[in-house]
Formats: sequence, C-alpha cells, structure tokens
Amino acid sequence: MPSANPKSEPRTLRTLALFDLDHTLLDVDSDYLWGEYIVKHNLVDEAEYRTANQKFYNDYIEGTLDATEYNEFVAQFLSSLPMDRLHELREDYIKSEIEPHIRPKAMEVLCQHVEAGHDVVIISATNDFVVSAIAKRFGIEDGNVLSTPLEIKNERYTGKLTDKPNFKEGKIYHLDKWIGKQQLAGIHFDKTYAYSDSKNDIPLLEWADVAICVSPDDALHAHALSHRWAVEDWSI
Repeated sequence: MPSANPKSEPRTLRTLALFDLDHTLLDVDSDYLWGEYIVKHNLVDEAEYRTANQKFYNDYIEGTLDATEYNEFVAQFLSSLPMDRLHELREDYIKSEIEPHIRPKAMEVLCQHVEAGHDVVIISATNDFVVSAIAKRFGIEDGNVLSTPLEIKNERYTGKLTDKPNFKEGKIYHLDKWIGKQQLAGIHFDKTYAYSDSKNDIPLLEWADVAICVSPDDALHAHALSHRWAVEDWSI
C-alpha cells in the first residue's frame, strides 16, 4: 500500500474495497456485450465489427490485449453519434443486457462493505462511458469509479483516450492518483480489499491487503492457491 503522508492533517483512517466489474460484479463482460449490442441494433457493420470485437476479446482472455488500440476502436463508434443518442442507447443496453447479469452474491458483498462504512470503488478496464452508468446500478457514483478515460470535446467523443488505459498495471496508476486526492482531503486507508476474476488483475490483488479471487480464470486460480488468496464462486 502507498505510505501515508504524515504532514496531512487531520487524518481519517478508512477501509477501501476495490471491485473489478466484468466477470466479478457481473457474470458477463460489459465491454464485449456493448459491441454485440450495437451490432444487434444495426449501428455498425456486423461482419467487420464483430470480427474485430471477437479478436480483441480473445486477446483480453489470453492476456495479450493492446488496451489503447481496443479502447480507441470502441471510442470510434461513440464519436459517430451525439451524446443524447448515446445515452439513450446506453440506458437500453444496461436494462436489456447488463441488469440480468448482475451477480446477487456480488451485490451482497458490496453492500456489506458499504454498510460497514467502507469506501467502495469499482475499478474496471472498460471505458468510462459504459462503467459509470453500470456503477450507478450498484449505488456507486462517479467519484468512486476508476475506468479507462475517453476524451470528450464539444460534447462529442473524439475517439481518443485522455490517459492510460485502466488495465493491468494501469489500474495501479489510476488508483494511486485517486488515493492521492483522498490523502489531500485527509483520508488514508489502513486496510484494503480487492476483488477480481482475472489474471490481468494480479497487480491489483497483490497491491491490496486482502485479495479475493472471484470465480477466477485458470491462471488466477493457480496463482491464488500458491499465494493462499481467498477463492469464491459468485457465478450465476
């Protein structure tokens, strides 16, 4: 964990719980499903988009994804429509494709942290257009959401990122920035939890005091066993 700054006063010690989104809080990959959704509604060329989307998803599963290339691919579609239309599509997408796949056990555990007075953060490699809206279904507002940041200019997406993808070690990069802001407000974390399903989040799980591997992939499951990390089945 980052060391506390002794000059920051007054200091408030809190507990932080970090939740990955795809295949952790959800039983699906929200990024991949967004691609399938816009294909299904004839918003992009089906053959071209689905081929690219599947390739990127396979790269993600294999741990070889170029996260910047992928997020710029996703953002190109977002740049083609005005914001109000994108918000309409996103709301329908979440209701039809995401809400049925919210894991009850995930909601239960997240609410336990909230009820205990812990700070809960959703930390996802998926872009902020998708993640921010899904996080609200879990009662988590934008200030406690860390995701891949897409650029907006003149109320339109540009197709570019504003910073590093929130992926693998990039999650630590964005988390450190977020914690720095908390420390300026006098908030320090004396215990941290991290929940994830993916080998891509081993850096995040190693960072936390308590690592919980949620229905993990094979590589993370093996890593969890060798490091005596908790393994839980939240699948639905």
